[in-house]
Amino acid sequence: ALEPLSVGLAIGIASALTGYLSNPNFYCNYVECCPRADHRLNATALKVQLDTKVFGQHLAKDVVLKAVMGFSNNPSPKKPLTLSLHGWAGTGKNFLSQILAEHVHRAGLRSKFVHLFLATLHFPYHDQIKHYKEQLQNWIRGNVSACPHSVFIFDEMDKMHPGLIDAIKPFLDYYEQVDGVSYRKAIFIFLSNAGGDLINKAVLDFWTSGKHREEIQLKDLEPMLSVGVYNNKNSGLWHSSLVDRNLIDYFVPFLPLEHKHVKMCVRAEMMARGYAVDEKVVQAVADEMTFFPKEQKIYSDKGCKTVQAKLDIHEDA
Repeated sequence: ALEPLSVGLAIGIASALTGYLSNPNFYCNYVECCPRADHRLNATALKVQLDTKVFGQHLAKDVVLKAVMGFSNNPSPKKPLTLSLHGWAGTGKNFLSQILAEHVHRAGLRSKFVHLFLATLHFPYHDQIKHYKEQLQNWIRGNVSACPHSVFIFDEMDKMHPGLIDAIKPFLDYYEQVDGVSYRKAIFIFLSNAGGDLINKAVLDFWTSGKHREEIQLKDLEPMLSVGVYNNKNSGLWHSSLVDRNLIDYFVPFLPLEHKHVKMCVRAEMMARGYAVDEKVVQAVADEMTFFPKEQKIYSDKGCKTVQAKLDIHEDA
């Protein structure tokens, strides 16, 4: 016969072990869980990541950090956070959105709660817009039902068929619920090259007038940018109800990058590859980039987009 003490001890150990294994914190260390309702982002960690990895974008970093932290710290937001990032290729739009996704969900773009849509891949055919709208609505509804803190990133908005993005308008509006689902904790991010020309012209005008780029504020660019993409048939937001209804919280401009910013990108890439930073190589890669305007050659016409490929040529060095 078992001693009463032994039986009691075994039951106690089993109960403790069961409780430990069923603890959500233990489970979520091994299986990705949707963040709790009271989940808050780490502002300090996010700022450090933006400052050390996104170059030449004082305005975009400041706007996004404040917008995201305000949203995260609000226990009862009235609508999802919706950001529209604009600027030429290579200026950091994708990079910033990836960093943000990683701070909402640790796995970032690999997370089952982060969803990336590419216009040319997911919505290629103009004659299937009705089908795409239904797919998109069902996909968003299903994923937000599974995790209210879902993140949706729409890349290549400038290649999106006109009117398609309006399918998600009910989810971005000021509704407490839509068909029993609340979307108020979700984040929607649009990435677009549209408006890049307007941004570049405004930044060049600042330079011509003798002002520093760090003096540029959101109010200097956002009104012009929102009107520009609304009236641009190739923006994905052409005459969109998202703009009409003021459902996009911020139009975030990404400024063209200067020589010094390209060099910062080269140094960061070298360190990421485990190389010692060689300033001769940094200069050589920067010299192979092309800059505009033709006479002044101030801004990189591809941002930092081709830095990795150009650095490959110098790997032996």
